[in-house]
Amino acid sequence: MRNKDHRLLKERVLTIAELSANHGRDIDIAKQTIKAAAKSGADAIKLQTYTPDTMTIQSEQDYFKLNHDTIWDGRTLYDLYEEAYTPWEWHQELFDYAHEQGLICFSSPFDSTAVDLLETLNTPAYKIASFEITDIPLIGYAASKGKPMILSTGIGTIQEIHDAIEACRRVGNDDITLLKCTSAYPAKIEDAKLNTMVNFKNTFNTEIGLSDHTYGSVVPIMAVSLGARVIEKHFILDKAIGGPDATFSMEPHEFHEMVNDVRQAEKALGQVDYSITEQKATSRKLARSLFVVEDIGPGEIFTEDHVRSIRPGYGLSPKYLPEVLGKKANKAIKKGTPLQWNMIKDELNNLTPP
Repeated sequence: MRNKDHRLLKERVLTIAELSANHGRDIDIAKQTIKAAAKSGADAIKLQTYTPDTMTIQSEQDYFKLNHDTIWDGRTLYDLYEEAYTPWEWHQELFDYAHEQGLICFSSPFDSTAVDLLETLNTPAYKIASFEITDIPLIGYAASKGKPMILSTGIGTIQEIHDAIEACRRVGNDDITLLKCTSAYPAKIEDAKLNTMVNFKNTFNTEIGLSDHTYGSVVPIMAVSLGARVIEKHFILDKAIGGPDATFSMEPHEFHEMVNDVRQAEKALGQVDYSITEQKATSRKLARSLFVVEDIGPGEIFTEDHVRSIRPGYGLSPKYLPEVLGKKANKAIKKGTPLQWNMIKDELNNLTPP
């Protein structure tokens, strides 16, 4: 499993189930969720490593109250994070359990102490959350560990994304994947703007992917068709558990369907291939070719009355029709015969079969 971790499945799209707060502060629910993610086809489970005190301070001042048109409006940041965080003492057990289930397990650190904890767990990668895209010291510190960096870009300007990438490259880490993310919970499909994800690759020369908060699988499948190498979705065992992220999280059957669709999309994309396969060769027999469509006698001149481009494909290529017209038949040819070079006199223009 460790080798699988460090390759991060680069040979195919990496599907990540985001545990986030979907454990109801119950480690047994967290483990059941991890097991369900594995059964649903996820490649990886991702945690979030913070405490309320590493995220903010406890304060009733308006600065610290949510009033930003979110599903959490009216709560303080501290109260929200106190409900949502994954206890640090769970991490080792959850990492071990995920590995037992055949999953890659890694996390989003939110400060340097979280990076230090994750290093003790041999995390195979670091995911930087959208709202930490401007925390250049954190990004540089995580990147300095030499692990793949997955950067979510939800609130970032193009300059801030550039700064985050440069923070990684300054410490010699160029294993970077940028995730297009719409920082709305849930997000509208029309706000996905996946062409921005394509532009990431051209602008920043990184791998690309999607951290998605829309309902359903449409946006992830479109992202794969546009070159995404990572798809991340919030995952919950049952929405009845509730919690801050429940409404926009996928249940197991939904995630399973999405993964199947992703794999089908990968198959449809395939590799660049101009070869003539056996199936293609068989199909080519139904393509157009040159046929004699009226009886013609020896020495008669081929005209459009005698030769046409029709199906099937047993005669000469239609591209040779202008070359054939005006030439003479060197023998009698019956209607319905596929035209071949050995049926055409070549003494007038030194016609040479290809």
